Amino acid sequence: MFHKRMAPVVPLLLALAGTGLAQQAPAAADAPLRLTLKEAVRLALQQNPLVILANLDVSQADEDRLVARSGLLPQAGGNVSETRRRYNLPAQLGLPFPGYPEHVGPFNVFQAGIGVEAPIFDLTLWRRYQGSKLGVEASRAGERTSREQSVLLVVSQYLGTQRALAETAAAQSRVELAQALYDQAADLQKNGVGTGIDTLRANVQLQNEKQRSIVARTQLETSLFALGRLLSVDPQRKIELADGTSFFETPGISLDRTLDQAYTARPELKQIATEEAQAQLGLKAAGEMKLPRFSFSGFWVEQGLTPNSVIPTYQYQANLDIPLFTGGLIQAEQAKADLAIRQLHEREREARNRIALEVKTAVAQFDAARSEVEVANLGVELSKQEVEQARDRFQAGVANNIEVISAQDSLARASDNQIAALYRFNQARADVAHAMGQMEAAYGK
Repeated sequence: MFHKRMAPVVPLLLALAGTGLAQQAPAAADAPLRLTLKEAVRLALQQNPLVILANLDVSQADEDRLVARSGLLPQAGGNVSETRRRYNLPAQLGLPFPGYPEHVGPFNVFQAGIGVEAPIFDLTLWRRYQGSKLGVEASRAGERTSREQSVLLVVSQYLGTQRALAETAAAQSRVELAQALYDQAADLQKNGVGTGIDTLRANVQLQNEKQRSIVARTQLETSLFALGRLLSVDPQRKIELADGTSFFETPGISLDRTLDQAYTARPELKQIATEEAQAQLGLKAAGEMKLPRFSFSGFWVEQGLTPNSVIPTYQYQANLDIPLFTGGLIQAEQAKADLAIRQLHEREREARNRIALEVKTAVAQFDAARSEVEVANLGVELSKQEVEQARDRFQAGVANNIEVISAQDSLARASDNQIAALYRFNQARADVAHAMGQMEAAYGK
């Protein structure tokens, strides 16, 4: 919810930021692209090259599944041919025959028909098809990993840009304050109450704040450029944030923050589990290579010397292939599949340990960041009171403006601390969602 202490500060900061940016930014040919955080996430999921490549990988895996399935189905084809033949008779028979001509022909042969091949029993083909189906599932899990990663990058960049916008607004606000304090010191000097050194100090502080404002604006522009790059937006198109005020909100998070939930939701573990199932199928397929394979083939054609003299001919054939010696192929395939399974077991254990660390770290940082925001908000309030009291003392002539300059610096530090704390809070909230495997669910819907 919106923090009560920030209520009077946010409108002023955003108004100053909007006014200052409007004065600095050149007019764009096209209307600026105003994006909320959810709109930026949706745009990234549509246009980000990593997500597009992951979608193509899923499509390719599905085509591989269809290719593997075709190996289990009968194959039929038609054929039409006409040939002209002439033979060397002694060469065909292997010895000469006196009294017979050396050449036979030429004569024509015409045929047209269909041929069929069908596997009847071949477990290797079946295992290959099962593995291809698991390959589709693995690709989909990989696609979700890419989507989660893309959402994390976009959310982090959007939050960073919100931080840059808040820093720009705060810097502009400090410039306005420094200008007012300089005008105050100049008026007091003009009326013979203040001194030249007070006016000089105030002017130095004003120039320092202007310098900080320039740095903040540059950081905002570069952050917007980086956001556009992640979203694959036309570089000539200007981007604006429609969720500027949400940076100052500190909402809770309703995700189930348990390790079991993270293990269930994280797509990396699903991908590893699917790849492990594929490896298990490969191990079975390697052992089944020693089993016989039974297949059927045949053809039926109309054959003759000319198209007008064709008669039906056919051939049907059943094949039984029994592997007797494979040169160590079966043992090598089994060893290869077993190694793959062991590697996947280690990958799964490493992934579980990494996910556990990410979840615990993200939750701890989220809880700490909320406390940091409360402390930083109080620091801003106290610093503002210090500035007001120092101005009153300077106006009354009971102190020089060293106290005012010191109070200004304290306010600048407190403002920077507040913005940094808010950024850490928002980023920690995103890190929790990522650790739980729910980035898209939390920010894209």
